[in-house]
Amino acid sequence: MLNVLGPRERYDAPCALLLGGFDGLHRGHARLLYAAKSSGLAVGLTSFYGIKAGGELFTAAERREIFADAGLSFAAEYVFDDRLRATSAQNFLNDLFGRIAARAAFCGEDFRFGRGAQGTPALLVRLAPCPVSVLPLLDDGGEKISASRVKRAVAEGNMAEAARLLLTPYFAQGTVEHGRHVGGPVLGFPTLNVTLPAEKLPPKEGVYGGTVQTPLGEFPAIINFGARPTFGVTEKKAEAYLHGFHGDLYGAVVRIYPREYFRPVMRFSSPEALREQLERDKERLLHVL
Repeated sequence: MLNVLGPRERYDAPCALLLGGFDGLHRGHARLLYAAKSSGLAVGLTSFYGIKAGGELFTAAERREIFADAGLSFAAEYVFDDRLRATSAQNFLNDLFGRIAARAAFCGEDFRFGRGAQGTPALLVRLAPCPVSVLPLLDDGGEKISASRVKRAVAEGNMAEAARLLLTPYFAQGTVEHGRHVGGPVLGFPTLNVTLPAEKLPPKEGVYGGTVQTPLGEFPAIINFGARPTFGVTEKKAEAYLHGFHGDLYGAVVRIYPREYFRPVMRFSSPEALREQLERDKERLLHVL
């Protein structure tokens, strides 16, 4: 079970601490995880929210599940607010190590922290009360693997690239809500609707082939991220048709995995024209998956 530490909570068991923003986990983090787990200690990390513009790859709830699945013992969470922005690098470390009984610490060579990002790995090595391992960045195709790079792939609809870089593929998690109830009666394609949190980075607007993980199993899905112009709906949500699913998911928490970008969102001349396109999308979905 993952322990979630707020700004005043402690972790008193001897541990290995990973320092970084950790908007999810990507391949560049894998060597940090491996090194920390090799210490034989419980492993935890820091996780920062709101550092960069454009939204988070994974929300707080999503990150916590990713961290738990990776076998981490705790996550020390920080919101990048005015107070944290004004905290000096030394004071940040004093507070962090005053609350967490780290016996070893690990970070990447690009780790920065404290007011104005003035804190560096060299300062961490000098001030930390435990040995610090500073690991080189993982290069892929001449560019470092980073959350910013993954976010760029997601924003471009390049889900295969995002999945290749991440340890857990990009997904959007949310609660199924009532929609317009036209997918089944009008189109013959019943759908579920999920509103993405405001802080969540959505993929490029469009229609995707993918899967949806539900309490009743995982199903191939045609997924629409964005508006639904054929019916005059400008509100942007995630809407998914689950192939082979029959039942009621209202109120259930689901994970939506867009795997491949199919096409842009389009306005069709009639529901019949949209239905014909959805049949083509379904055929492509089953071929891809």
